[in-house]
Amino acid sequence: MKDFNFNIATKILFGKDKLGELPEEIKKYGNKVLLVYGKGSIKKIGLYDKIVKILEDANISYYELSGIVPNPRIDKCREGVDLAKKNNIDFILAVGGGSTIDTAKLVAAGAKADCDPWDIVIGKHDPIDAVPLGSVLTLSATGSEMDVASVITNEETGQKLGWGSEYVLPKFAVMNPEVTFSVDKHHTAAGTADIMSHTMENYFSLKDGAYLQDRFAEGVLKTCIKYGPIAIKDPENYEARANLMWAGSWAINGLLDSGKSTAWSVHPMEHELSALKDITHGVGLAILTPYWLEYCLNDETEEKIAEFGYNVFDLKKGNSFKEDAKSAIEELRNFFISIGIPKSLSEEGFNEEDVKVMAKNCMANREKPEIAGFVRLEEKDVLEIYKMAL
Repeated sequence: MKDFNFNIATKILFGKDKLGELPEEIKKYGNKVLLVYGKGSIKKIGLYDKIVKILEDANISYYELSGIVPNPRIDKCREGVDLAKKNNIDFILAVGGGSTIDTAKLVAAGAKADCDPWDIVIGKHDPIDAVPLGSVLTLSATGSEMDVASVITNEETGQKLGWGSEYVLPKFAVMNPEVTFSVDKHHTAAGTADIMSHTMENYFSLKDGAYLQDRFAEGVLKTCIKYGPIAIKDPENYEARANLMWAGSWAINGLLDSGKSTAWSVHPMEHELSALKDITHGVGLAILTPYWLEYCLNDETEEKIAEFGYNVFDLKKGNSFKEDAKSAIEELRNFFISIGIPKSLSEEGFNEEDVKVMAKNCMANREKPEIAGFVRLEEKDVLEIYKMAL
C-alpha cells in the first residue's frame, strides 16, 4: 500500500429531519447566502419553499442562481461569480445533484479570484481561497457533496473538464433519502451507474496491496447492484434510496483510492461523449465501462477482473482467470442493460465520425497524450474502445 493522506471534513446531516439544522450550520460562516439550484424540480417537490422559509425564519438573506443544467456550463458559473462578488456573499448553498454542486464549487472559488472562472478549470489559476459552501443533496450519483472535485462544460471550446481544490470541499451536506423519491427511472439508473463507475475507477488497479480498499469498493458495488433495481421499481423505498445515497458519497470521497495509484480512464473518455452530444453522464459511463474492460483484458489484468466477478457478482471460479474475467464483464454489461441503460453508443446517436473526433479531443485535453490507468491508453486505444462501443 502506498503512502496517503485522508481528511474529509464535510459534516453529513443524514436522515428525514435534518433540513431544520440548516440555519445553525450556515451561520457558522455568515448570513448572506447564494442559493444555487437547477431548472425547477426542487420547486415541484416543495423543497425550495421549505428551504426559503427556513432561511427567512432565521433572518438569513439570500440571492438565487437558478437554471443549472446537467453537464453544467461555464456561463452559469460566471453569472454566479458576478452575483457572489456584487452582493458580498459569504456562503453558497447548492440544492440539487452533482451538476448544481459542481457549479457552486466553481462559483465559490471564482468569487475569491481575480480571473475568469474557466482559468481555474484549465489550471491557469490555482485557488487560494473560496467562499464556504454546503449542499442539500437531491440525487444519488456524483458524490460531489463530499469531495473536492468539479466538472464543467465550456460550449464555446467544446470542452468538458474536471478540476479540484481543497478550498471547495463542502462544509456540510444535508442528505434526506426521501428527497430522491421523485427521481425518475432514467436518472436513478444513471445515478447508480455513476456511483459504480467511480468505484470501479478506484478498484481496477494492480499490485498496490490495498486489500481493505478493494473490499470497501466491492461493498459499494454490491450495494448498487442490490438497491439500484429496487429504487427503480419502487421509487419510494426508503431503504434503497438511503443505501444508494450513502454509497454515492463513499465511492468518491478519497476512501477507495487511498494508498492506490488510480489514474481514471473511463471518465475522461465519457466527458467527450457528453461534451459532444450532452448525453447523461452515468449512461455514457455505463456504456463504455464493459468495452473498456474488454480492451484492458490481458495476462496481467485478467486475475483482477476475475476477482471482480467472484466478489461482486458471486461468480464461481472456472478453469481460467481469463474466461472468468470475460464472464464478469458480461455480468456487468447485463446488469446495466437490466436497469434500462443502452448497450451501445449508436443507440445514443453516435457514429464513426464522432468517435474519431472524441478520441482526438480526449488526448488533446490532457497534459500528456495518454491515460496511465489500469492499462495505458493512447489515442489509438481510446478510438478502438469507442469503436467497440458503437
